[in-house]
Amino acid sequence: MTQTRWLTDEQQSAWRALITMSGTLQAVLDRQLQHTSGMPHAYYLVLAMLSEAEGRSLRMSELAGLLNASASRTSHAVARLEEAGWVRRERHPTDGRGYVAVLTDVGFDVLVAAAPGHVEAVHAGVFDPLRPDQVELLRVIALAISAGLEAVDQRQRALPRTGPVVPDECGS
Repeated sequence: MTQTRWLTDEQQSAWRALITMSGTLQAVLDRQLQHTSGMPHAYYLVLAMLSEAEGRSLRMSELAGLLNASASRTSHAVARLEEAGWVRRERHPTDGRGYVAVLTDVGFDVLVAAAPGHVEAVHAGVFDPLRPDQVELLRVIALAISAGLEAVDQRQRALPRTGPVVPDECGS
């Protein structure tokens, strides 16, 4: 049996700061978008990813990957955006089994209207408190943590499931 590598006091402090910052970031961006644009941050991200894609469309599975979300969560978000007329779903042009999400002109206009407030919140909350050298450090640290998390995720996916299965109330 492997010995548990407990966090040092310094690591524990950094870990708690990261978790708090991550949760606060998501909550603040979500509230800002809800208040100014009537949409949650998750829907803004769907619109943004589609706006940056060629033809403003992405295969549903590719969109889910970019959002780091499950297929069902992505499908639910796209369905809600379809109801608003901001996105439409179409059969994949070369693979009749798959679907693509397409950003409509109305959805693009909604994104363009929401973007200035969102970008200002990102500037004020993330970049304004940092010095220019810290912005580069943030990028380097974020990429390193993302790579480490991806490696952990790949190892976890390769292992058989152990322990009880608890229903996921978050839907992910």
